[in-house]
Amino acid sequence: MPTPELISNVHLWVRAEQRQNEERFGITPKGVADLLAKGFKVTVEESSQRVIPISEYSGTGCDIAPEGSWETAPHDAIIFGLKELPETGTPLHHRHIMFGHAYKGQPSGRVLLDRFKAGGGTLYDLEYLTYEDGRRVAAFGYWAGYAGAAVTALALAAQPTECSPVTTFSSATDMANTVRDALNGRPTTALIIGALGRVGSGAAALCEAAGIHVTKWDMAETASGGPFPEVLDHDLFFNCILAQPGTPVFVPASTTTDPRKLRAIGDIACDPESDFSPIKVYDRTTTWDAPIIRVHDNPPLDVMAIDNLPSLLPRESAEDYAEQLFAHLATLDQIDKDVWGRAKATFDKHL
Repeated sequence: MPTPELISNVHLWVRAEQRQNEERFGITPKGVADLLAKGFKVTVEESSQRVIPISEYSGTGCDIAPEGSWETAPHDAIIFGLKELPETGTPLHHRHIMFGHAYKGQPSGRVLLDRFKAGGGTLYDLEYLTYEDGRRVAAFGYWAGYAGAAVTALALAAQPTECSPVTTFSSATDMANTVRDALNGRPTTALIIGALGRVGSGAAALCEAAGIHVTKWDMAETASGGPFPEVLDHDLFFNCILAQPGTPVFVPASTTTDPRKLRAIGDIACDPESDFSPIKVYDRTTTWDAPIIRVHDNPPLDVMAIDNLPSLLPRESAEDYAEQLFAHLATLDQIDKDVWGRAKATFDKHL
């Protein structure tokens, strides 16, 4: 007989990430072991790219399943991953925990929601797991800021040529040292919008570690609504705030030809398709293979807008995120309450 505190009605199925270059994870082997000790049933899929080897998970005593086999998981299993599913169009029958990117009018988001509608499943979107005051319970923002600042600074260092492809770094220290070496003592200044938030804090930490002088702006400095000529007086500009109604324009279309010191923009919030985007000189995201868009040649102006930046530091960013999230995974036996209940209500509203 299990002890009273054990939970026996939760089956968490940890799927392999299927997006290219996605080595992160949402739960550590220790987290799996802790859930098993609480009485959860846990299945972890094998993965060809997860930064933690499957042997560390199998050592906990959890079940191991083939990569990508979640579609045949028992109906009551809760499927847990980070990034989006392959766009196969098949109906989704399970309850899924992941970043859905489905509630802001994205075309792919509507397709995803229609798959849930067709299959009767439910999306518990990690972006919308919030406390009652609206704060997210877990976020990758700090590491997005750190990595985004690094790639943008590498773009600056590469000019007048364009930035080379990027790949994962072994550690945050390695990333900062790579930037410092690339700048090679060049005096460099950066302006951060949203400096007091998670994303801005990460961008500032990278700059400070790499020897870049930082000007930190937040709500008080941007309350006037602009224009903000100070942006042009820095080598680097980092946007670390989400686009929403009322967001000032920090980089108007005229920036490309205005007199400027500015040479590289990191749109770390990365929402170029939004009407409210504060960066008006580009219109699409960038990739690891092509990290920047050159929006002007003489003098050069590059925009970095990679949408999976924390993946460049897979182990550090994922361990941090998994630690933030674990306490809430441990309450999945109460999936209709608190953070899970609010996420379900958000899903129902948009379905």
